[in-house]
Amino acid sequence: MKLFKNLLLVSVLILGFTATQAQSKLGHINIQELVSAMPQTKQMEEDVKKAAMAYDADYAMQTDALQAKLQKYDQEAATQTDSENQKRALEVEEMKRKLELFAQGAQQELQKKQFDLYRPIEEKAQNAIKDVAAERGIIYVFDSSPGKGLIVFDKGENIFEAVKAKLGI
Repeated sequence: MKLFKNLLLVSVLILGFTATQAQSKLGHINIQELVSAMPQTKQMEEDVKKAAMAYDADYAMQTDALQAKLQKYDQEAATQTDSENQKRALEVEEMKRKLELFAQGAQQELQKKQFDLYRPIEEKAQNAIKDVAAERGIIYVFDSSPGKGLIVFDKGENIFEAVKAKLGI
């Protein structure tokens, strides 16, 4: 009798697990394509481009100032003492170092700005995906963007259009 109860319990568990697995719905979406289609992404790209142009203008201005100083110092080198020329050479090297640091800092600031602006866009997309999946009873949603490792996605439901509609795109 105890063996019968154990067999019955195991079979009920197996049947329940199989029934649950059969009801699981799968979905897929190309998240890169979705994020690219969002208007916030276009605004983010414009904001980053404007910031990059501002940094480029500052960099060009500093480079022009350095070039002007180099040209002036080269013209005056013959009339200056060796110690003055060495002092000027150190000054030019310091300006070059500062210019290089400016370029590195500008690049880091641009990356940070892009990351900070991208984060809420990504969160909005993720929330819309979760909402659509919940509405449609989809248990698993796979990212079908190129390079994400998803090989077969034709069996699941493509929720791209539904998520775009949810986002108002």
